[in-house]
Amino acid sequence: MATAVGVLRRRGLRAPALLLALSGLMVAGAWQIGLSAPPGPALPSAAPVVAPPAVASRAATAAVGLARAVPVRVRIPVLGIDTSLGQLTLDQSGSLRPPDPDGPDAAGWYAAGTSPGETGTALITGHVDTARGPAVFFRLATLTAGQQIEVDRADGSTARFTVDAVQNHPKDDFPEQRVYGPAPRPELRLITCGGRYDRAHGGYQENTVVYAHLV
Repeated sequence: MATAVGVLRRRGLRAPALLLALSGLMVAGAWQIGLSAPPGPALPSAAPVVAPPAVASRAATAAVGLARAVPVRVRIPVLGIDTSLGQLTLDQSGSLRPPDPDGPDAAGWYAAGTSPGETGTALITGHVDTARGPAVFFRLATLTAGQQIEVDRADGSTARFTVDAVQNHPKDDFPEQRVYGPAPRPELRLITCGGRYDRAHGGYQENTVVYAHLV
């Protein structure tokens, strides 16, 4: 059974076979995110969701950004998700240390970037499956616009987000500016691997991205 493990690396560094390949403009520069897995049979991926043609306008009125605070938990009530968040940092090779692949509820946030609730674009990643079965973001692609995401923060506050869209993007044609580009309001991206699993071509062929904004 496939194990989905997130890695964040500087462009130009080699990585294992990718399950999910993302590249984007982060606070620290341009990066590429990927999910890798050892050979093995794959679980069926969550079905892609037909999303609205465009994410809600970033110029729309939105909540004022919160002060920076470490996120400690993410909750998606409609999916029954309630899991802790680790801080994902880079190793000496420039790769992001992923959540524990043996923990099906593991998820993490890119700690060198925007924290969820701050003005800008925050990033949370999680496993879609592990060697033991479905993982925390296995049903992420079933979210729809208008549903809620809650992120508990270390300062005792909760950042509440509304989903704008859920889209699957081919990993070889990823809209990095749209996903990672700077935002004038507090926005959140939840990312995991998705789409069709093709072992001969490196695993999952798409990225599931949830676009959301603070309310």
